[in-house]
Amino acid sequence: MLRFTTLLLLAFLAFPACRQADPASPPPVQAPALRPPEPDWFKNANIYEVNIRQYTPEGTFAAFEAHLPRLRDLGVDVLWLMPIHPISEAKRKGSLGSPYANADYTAVNPGYGTMEDFKRLVSKAHELGMKLILDWVPNHTGWDHVWIAQHPDWYTRDPGTDSIIHPAGTDWTDVADLNYGSREMRKAMGDAMLFWLREADIDGFRCDVSGFVPDDFWAELRPRLDSVKTVFMLSENGDNAAHFASCFNANYGWPLKDVMLGILNGAGADTLSDYLAGIARDFPSHACHMSFITNHDENTWNKLPMRFGAGEDAYAVLAFTLDGMPLIYSGQESGLQKQLSFFDKDQIDWGTFAKTGFYRTLLDLKHRNEALWNGIHGGRAVTIPQTEPDAVFAYYREQRGDRVVAAVNLSGQPRKITLQGSGYSGTYRECFRQTEQQLAPGTVLELEPWGYRVYASEQP
Repeated sequence: MLRFTTLLLLAFLAFPACRQADPASPPPVQAPALRPPEPDWFKNANIYEVNIRQYTPEGTFAAFEAHLPRLRDLGVDVLWLMPIHPISEAKRKGSLGSPYANADYTAVNPGYGTMEDFKRLVSKAHELGMKLILDWVPNHTGWDHVWIAQHPDWYTRDPGTDSIIHPAGTDWTDVADLNYGSREMRKAMGDAMLFWLREADIDGFRCDVSGFVPDDFWAELRPRLDSVKTVFMLSENGDNAAHFASCFNANYGWPLKDVMLGILNGAGADTLSDYLAGIARDFPSHACHMSFITNHDENTWNKLPMRFGAGEDAYAVLAFTLDGMPLIYSGQESGLQKQLSFFDKDQIDWGTFAKTGFYRTLLDLKHRNEALWNGIHGGRAVTIPQTEPDAVFAYYREQRGDRVVAAVNLSGQPRKITLQGSGYSGTYRECFRQTEQQLAPGTVLELEPWGYRVYASEQP
């Protein structure tokens, strides 16, 4: 769903007192682990977000399945499918409605195909070595969700009118807010998530507006999910460090995206150093932030990546080589320059897949060079001082003898920089040009407008 302004968040923070409390308190929660379990494949994985509705003319699981070999060749590891459930018709927005207004947690949208079609998609992805996670919406449901009639007490009610309400502080009038004071609703939510692990063998969840759901729910949920298989959990939240103790393996890298937009709008490239310092200060060492230049929300509501203009690739290099787990959104590998509709059919124009080579290079480097691995498995980015700090950001990451050095020109003017500092000297191969380069203090690099250099050295 959409990211919120500070005012909306403040409105929400004032809201929990309005939730209808269940007479019985929620069940006791075991103390969360300091670091939730993670699947073995997480350490150097990337994510690809799949917008099933817009991906093909058919908008079905079967039609998307034909793209799996291409995505495996691109280097994709984890397929994140936007919500696949039936969409509520009551209070629907647009002609097709929001995928985040679901009508049944344990069914599939008939417009996408059948449950068997979905299971076959998961199986095919696994055969190709990819994992698949579902977009999960735990904070609210559509207005004709099966729970509305069966369990109205599972929803938040207005204390004055006793009517079920949509999430406070939002314009999400097409969804009804769930009441996490209800012990029975919490259990049913967990049961529904377990259904997909057991019935379809999915590999985890991307959890929508996870900060709107109490942390103790996440702490209680995680052991239940891991009792089936060790899952990958992605939190749509960029601020709550406690999520890395309660349940989640990665969160949203909104802070990095915001810093990048700030640079695009005139802030200096050196603000990235402040960002890195803040991440190191505010999050545990095992924290992993999903980094991106676009996703379904940013594309539809904020015109990303189009706003990056000629600098799109430069910012993508940052997102794929700074600390974090990189994301590719549907169409990004073809240079998507269109805002896709959220509530109606609006097919992606695939063109010639023009950026496939660019992203394949970055994902291949991510797979093989441990410096770029996720969380504690990779190295922290260290800023390299140089002579154009307002326009160019230079940095290195190192882990277990592997090292990556990058210099990115975040301006539309050519720049010549002289590297300073220490810790990065050595012989490297530039990943896009396949040329050798000696790097050391005093090395001069000439960067074209929006130019970048990504140098790698690896243990044999």
